[in-house]
Parts: sequence; structure tokens; C-alpha cells
Amino acid sequence: MTTASICTIGDEILIGQIVDTNSSHISRALNDIGVKVTYMTSISDDHNDIVSQLSHCLDISDIVIVTGGLGPTKDDITKDALKELSGSAGYVESSVQMEIVKRILEARNMPMLETNRAQALVPEKAVVIPNELGTAPCMAFYGLGKSGKSVLYSLPGVPFEALGLLPKITGDISAKFSLEKITHYTVNTFGIPESVLAEKISGWEDALPENVKLAYLPNSTLGVRLRLTSFGGDVDFSPYILSLQEILGDAIYGYGQTSLQEEIGKALHLRGKTMSAAESCTGGRISELMTSIAGCSDYYKGSVTSYANSVKIGLLGVDPDVIARYGAVSEQCVRQMAEGVLKRLDTDYSVATSGIAGPGGGSAEKPVGMVWTAAARRNDDGSIDVVSRKLQFSSNRAVNIERFASGALNLLRLHIK
Repeated sequence: MTTASICTIGDEILIGQIVDTNSSHISRALNDIGVKVTYMTSISDDHNDIVSQLSHCLDISDIVIVTGGLGPTKDDITKDALKELSGSAGYVESSVQMEIVKRILEARNMPMLETNRAQALVPEKAVVIPNELGTAPCMAFYGLGKSGKSVLYSLPGVPFEALGLLPKITGDISAKFSLEKITHYTVNTFGIPESVLAEKISGWEDALPENVKLAYLPNSTLGVRLRLTSFGGDVDFSPYILSLQEILGDAIYGYGQTSLQEEIGKALHLRGKTMSAAESCTGGRISELMTSIAGCSDYYKGSVTSYANSVKIGLLGVDPDVIARYGAVSEQCVRQMAEGVLKRLDTDYSVATSGIAGPGGGSAEKPVGMVWTAAARRNDDGSIDVVSRKLQFSSNRAVNIERFASGALNLLRLHIK
């Protein structure tokens, strides 16, 4: 299988001044055409480091894609390193890139400086791939590495320029390499911790064929996604998915690039039903998740962010004696919140949360990270069924809020189902 390394150049990445987004976009583009990315690295603005690291990548990969270090300033030194790496004796002017530089400067009413002219100079062994979006050239170098067959593509670091050049790069790769298909299939689960999930499906995982690899992708909002990947050839994943469904059952909530809120929306839309939310500790996060889906107005009516007890009592109809006896963070309170918002907003379903996100406010009986969730359903005869569940987490406030909201949505998903 054709392999690739992706390298970013610049001290600004290494010191955390900017976030590298180029690598993820490039990796996805390569994956789509059948190139397996096996190595990623960031390199400092040092000539020797660049030459050393890129040499290593060319030795271990068929393709190396580099971004950064091609601007008009003195700290952009990638081109000099590429001249040495490619065995070029000197520089030549790229007439194609020079015309682009002139056009861009004229459009911006800027003078042509020597630094601008220098950008059209490329190592003599470079093949220029015109960069219509900026003044820095995109360069390709062929016949490098220990094999003498590796290819290096050097792109500007500016994200919109690098991404704009990707179709040209992937087109050139497709024309020069015999590529095999890479296929992914993602199963989305919720409610089973990663370690427990791994133990639960260990036998199933061991039975997968050698050309199918499994990855665990935990996320506080999405749950644990199981990604199956096949390198080379077409694979029918359906037998493995069917056997996985028998093991995990309702813990599986969807497939591919989906989310709890999207699956809930589909279920409500299919049934012609509506929902609402009563949030305390989640502070509107459930509402934010639900309204992130286009078309949610078909089924999502709104929410009450009942942070104060007076709002729980005054708007949602929670019994003051319940709060006095059991506290706001209690099963009794959250069940009344769910029923109250369902009646108040006249919906078919509702979800509610009340917990302690932290960092303070916890106790021995109700520690930080504890949340009560509830989901209510209005039946055809007008009666209301309410289910509730207590969850316990231990992370910081932001992570707890994410987990509280997702845990509540998962309870609602199961109640709808």
C-alpha cells in the first residue's frame, strides 16, 4: 500500500502559537484516494532539522507532503533545505509563479519587492505546481529517498492556500501511483466505558480478518466510536456489524458521522413527535446540541434553563417540599422537571438534568460529577411516563457538562426507542 508522511514546518506550531489544521485536512484527502498516512511530524525553523527530518520521511514513505516555510520573510527557509535535499545546484525562476506574483501584487496595488521576486525562484530540480491563491509556489520533487522513487510535495503553510492546492496534489499522486482502496465503517456506541467495551467485544475483535483493523475513538459528547478500517480491496462489513449488534444491542445508536442529537431528531421526525428540555447543571448545552441540527424546528420546541430553584418551582412546577426534603440534585426533583417542561411547552417528549458540575458544591452524598437525568413521554391516553438515571463522573466542569448533556440525551434516545 502507498504510504505518506505529513510534515509541518514552523516554530509557531511547536510553541503552540498556532494550531496545525493542515495535517488533518491533508490526511483526509490522502485517505480518500487510497494513501495510508503512517507518520506526522512538526519541524522547527532550522535548516539542518528540516533536511534531517525530511530525509527520514522520504526513506520511510512513498510520499512526503510538507507545509510551511515558503513565505517572503527570512525565517522561511524550507526552500533552501529542499534545494540541498533534492541535490539542486541552484535556483531557477518559475515564469508561471512569477506571473501569479505580479497579478496578485497588482490586484492589491502593492509594489514588487525583491522578497516577492525571490518567491518565484525554485530549486532547479523542482517541478512547480502553480499556486493561484498566493505568491509562494507549490513544488514537487521526484525520485528521492533510499528507494529513489519517493515524491515530496512542498505547499505553503497558509491553510486556504494549502487546501486549495490539495486537488492538484492528489491528482498528481493518483496519476503516478497505483493506489488501493481504503474503506472505513464507524459504529457509534454510548453508555459503555471504553475499557468495559473493549473487554465486552474482545472475542469479536479477535475474530476480525487480518486486513480489517479496529480503532476505539472515545468522545465525551459522541460516546465511543468503533472504526473498522480495511486497507486494500472491497470488504463487506455487514457480517461483522450484525454480530456486533448481537453483543451490544441498544448501546449502538448509529453508524458513520452521526451523533446522539441527530439520531434523536431522526426518531422524532419519523414519529411526528416533539421534545423539550429542562436544564439545570447543563446550562443550555442540551438545547445547543439539539439546535445544531438543521431542520430541528420540526421537532424541537425549546427549553427552560432552570438554574435557580425558584425557576424550577415557578416555571416547571417542581414541588418546593421535594427540593426542601431531597435537594435540587435528586431523582425526585429531576423527574418533576422533566414532567413540568413537557406540560409547560406541550411536547411529546422531554429531557431534564440536575447535577453538580463542579469544581465546588459537592458533598460526600452528592460529589462533584454526579447528575440525575430524566426523560418523559406523553402516551396516547394522555398519561406521562418518566424514567430517570443517576450518572457519576469525575472530570473538570466543562467535561462534566458535556457528559451530563450526552448522558441525558442517551436516556431520551432509549425512552423514545
